[in-house]
Order: sequence, then C-alpha cells, then structure tokens
Amino acid sequence: MDKAALLHAVIAQLEAELALQTEAAHASHDEATDEESRAEDKYDMRSQSAAYLAAGQSRLATEIAAAIGAYRLLSPRAFAPDEPIAVGALVSLAARGRETRWFLGPQHGGMEVVVHGVAVTVITAVSPVGRQLVGRRVKDRVILPGRPQPVEHQVVAVG
Repeated sequence: MDKAALLHAVIAQLEAELALQTEAAHASHDEATDEESRAEDKYDMRSQSAAYLAAGQSRLATEIAAAIGAYRLLSPRAFAPDEPIAVGALVSLAARGRETRWFLGPQHGGMEVVVHGVAVTVITAVSPVGRQLVGRRVKDRVILPGRPQPVEHQVVAVG
C-alpha cells in the first residue's frame, strides 16, 4: 500500500474533523454570548453550559490541529522485514482467515480510512491494540480483544 496516499487520507479526514469541530465551537460560543441565552434566574444555566461546551470543542479542535501537524511531519518509510513495529508502520494481521490492516500513527487514533479500496484502522502506541503491536515483528502472535472472547492474530506484514 502507498503510505503517502495513506497519510494523505488520514490528514484529509483530520482536516474535515477539524473544520467540523471549529464550526461547532464557534456556534457554541455564539450561543453562550447571545442575548437570548442570558440567565432568567439564578437556576438558569443555558449560557454557562454553552460556554463549557464551546471550551471543550475548542480544546478538541486544538488537539486535532496538533495531530494534523504530527502527521505532516511523519515521513512515509518502508520497514525492513525483520524490523519491529513502531510509529509509522502499516501492519497486516491475520486471524480466522481474515486479514486486517492497522497504521500506527503518532496521535489521534481510532479512525478508519480507505485507501485504494482497502480499509486501514489508525491507532496509536498508547491504544490497547497499539500497546500489543509495538515491538512485535512479522510472524509474532498477539492476542486482541474480540467477540465473544480475545482472538489470536499473527503479524503477517510490516510496511
């Protein structure tokens, strides 16, 4: 898989998420400062609730912007066949006759991107799956959460 295309897809998805969060933060800020949101009595919390929401959305937008910067700094590189999994690795796992692909990113995991028709789940080294994969090599086995019980996977490729 073309890692440059994968990074481009991740950045594009993060930029779309940033635009959405920024718009939501502005809308919440406008609601918090709107004349209609003024407290009518001491128990009316509309304005304060909107302000808390705006602050949270603004914080999330800042985190997404930082993640975009981290992905832009990440240069796509090939991993040697015996090299351990680290940030920047595209990992293929096989279990129960199925193969899944995971990209170990620097920040903001938990999203799925599709590149050339192939779904890739973005994870970080601090996520449960990321902690299982970091340092592993091709042919190593890992046990990941599954339904109804954990499932053993084999690392079949690291790119």
